[in-house]
Amino acid sequence: MPDLRRLPSVGALAQHVVDQVEDGLPVALATEIARRSIEEARAGALEGRSVDPAVTALREAARLSRTRLRRLINATGVILHTNLGRAPLHPSAAEEGRRAATGYGNLEFDLAEGRRGSRAAYLSRLMVHLTGAEAALVVNNNAAALFLVLNTLAAGRSVPVSRGELIEIGGSYRLPRLMAASGAHLVEVGTTNRTRISDYEEATGDGAAMLLKVHPSNYRVVGFAEEATIGQMVALGRRLGLPVVYDVGSGLLDTEVPWLEGPPPAWIGDEPGVRQVLAEGTDLVTFSGDKLLGGCQAGIITGRADLVARLKANPVARAVRVDGSTIAALTRTAELYAGGRGSEIPFWEMADRSVAALTDRLERLAALVGIAPDVRMSEAVAGAGSVPGMAVPSPVLVLERRGEDLWPALVGSDPAVVARRDAGDLLIDLRAVDEDDDAVLATSLRALCRS
Repeated sequence: MPDLRRLPSVGALAQHVVDQVEDGLPVALATEIARRSIEEARAGALEGRSVDPAVTALREAARLSRTRLRRLINATGVILHTNLGRAPLHPSAAEEGRRAATGYGNLEFDLAEGRRGSRAAYLSRLMVHLTGAEAALVVNNNAAALFLVLNTLAAGRSVPVSRGELIEIGGSYRLPRLMAASGAHLVEVGTTNRTRISDYEEATGDGAAMLLKVHPSNYRVVGFAEEATIGQMVALGRRLGLPVVYDVGSGLLDTEVPWLEGPPPAWIGDEPGVRQVLAEGTDLVTFSGDKLLGGCQAGIITGRADLVARLKANPVARAVRVDGSTIAALTRTAELYAGGRGSEIPFWEMADRSVAALTDRLERLAALVGIAPDVRMSEAVAGAGSVPGMAVPSPVLVLERRGEDLWPALVGSDPAVVARRDAGDLLIDLRAVDEDDDAVLATSLRALCRS
């Protein structure tokens, strides 16, 4: 008969977990892990197996602790890395968000009238200014923005969409499923590679509620391809009395990119700009706040004032509204654009870094690590499903044949470092790395290269 008295107490094991796990764990969680580990050890002992509850508990606690949201270094060359948090905020935007989250504010209070006010009124005015729209509404993400539009304008009615624009993005988000959930009835038109304006017109005879165009922001259809332009769709919508909605997704405010010096970067390609799309007469445009806009997660709807008013009146609008910290951070981001300081927004600052400056940083990094400066030209990308097929020339530091051993070790370091692996090599791209983190990255690499 096994001696179960040798098992530790729940309290003692829980305290051991709290003491040993990096950054600690709340005592309640540690106690839960300790209790389960002791039960597993007891069951194992009764079956003749030896199970160390301390080993089991520490392994589980370490695994759980690693899932906690923490800072890391993005050396992948993917600037808007969806898995790593997309767009970093400008310091002033982050500070505004912090202030809103840690105190009271006039979130829904009119200071001039001394009574209840409109949430995000100032932010909406900024978006109107930046896009040339009549009105704007901000919700919690772009999927919510499109859902709100469909549910408001097309519930119970049909909406024609090109087969080439039936997108799926990360997390198994599929447009047809969103449309079904909104109550709108999808009518597929055209083919995957060729859809003409006549295809839309043929599909409007059964009581269509609106015309919807979706920018395929994470893929491109090339070769024998054709699509109806937004100008053609606007003309058809005017003739039939149907609103035209364009989900541009990535949120490039202006194709001219006036906040950067010189002509628009080549990697912008044919990405639609919100201002230009609205200028063509589109009734509503939806886009993300945390992609090319460079702000926090949000869905932004701009366009006709009467349609935006209908969206606001839908009860779903309350279910998808944003909180004060999001409003504050996004407001500050919009103010940077409005004040001619868009180039300071981290995404644009990173995308605009010169090859020469990045090469110099990589050579200094190699010197700090104590390895040969094997710097080669490669490509970075915007990421987050933006500007598909387009790349930003970017140098990388290559550590040959170290991808398999160094990559997981870097992910396990503190702070974690996520780099690139290519054909067994480890590639370090500093385009999305803050220069202040170069020394931290060098310390991690130096320790691992010598181990």
